[in-house]
Amino acid sequence: MTELPLQFRCGLAAQREAGRVLGIIWIIPIAWLMRFFMKYRIKDVKDLRRRYRKLISETQAPILICPNHLTMVDSAVIAWALGGSWWYLFRYSRMPWNIPEYSNFSFLWFLGLGAWITKCIPVVRGGSREDVSRVIKKIDYLLRKGDTALIFAEAGRSRTGKIQVHNHAQAVGRILTTVPECQALCVYMRGDQQDTWSTAPKRGDSIYLDFEVFKPQSTFSGMRRSRDIAQQVVAHIADMEGRYFASRK
Repeated sequence: MTELPLQFRCGLAAQREAGRVLGIIWIIPIAWLMRFFMKYRIKDVKDLRRRYRKLISETQAPILICPNHLTMVDSAVIAWALGGSWWYLFRYSRMPWNIPEYSNFSFLWFLGLGAWITKCIPVVRGGSREDVSRVIKKIDYLLRKGDTALIFAEAGRSRTGKIQVHNHAQAVGRILTTVPECQALCVYMRGDQQDTWSTAPKRGDSIYLDFEVFKPQSTFSGMRRSRDIAQQVVAHIADMEGRYFASRK
């Protein structure tokens, strides 16, 4: 993949530094909002964070977090569940970058500013190939620099409430193909009261979350390779979902 132009590299550096400096006024409040106002409870959160921090300490490889997708706040809940708010203040590179849909916040300027501060790189759904490619190149660059990113393995929230194996995000495959040694951290998350897709988990919900490192392999090349790898990632998360439901019987 060609090198990211200087203007975009400088823009990302400014965005990253602004978010880091202002971290105390957005990371902590968002975590408290989820914990005390929404009253979310992450199951086995201490063990979950211990495992995640152990993984981070033992690998120098880039990490792309690839979760299932049921609500509009999944990325915030996942980041909070894995790292904890104070941990990110001192390890800001591990606060994941996200690529939310531009239309979700473009109608109000302060929402756009908030997205910029909170490590979001907007993408226009159905936008031009050039615009989408530029976003992917930015994530590629950030991963190579040692940051973490989060891209949903599914291309949109599941309308059935379960993993749609054939509805994969092509960007996942492209990044795992182009970033050397990049690891897919497959995440499956679901609230006890989450029957289908929604805006957010229900208030007071107990949330299950688990993760597994997955290293897909493919004999294809080019776009077929990217597509194959993206499909493998979704299939692996579907396996995790199957085990989740089997354990609840």
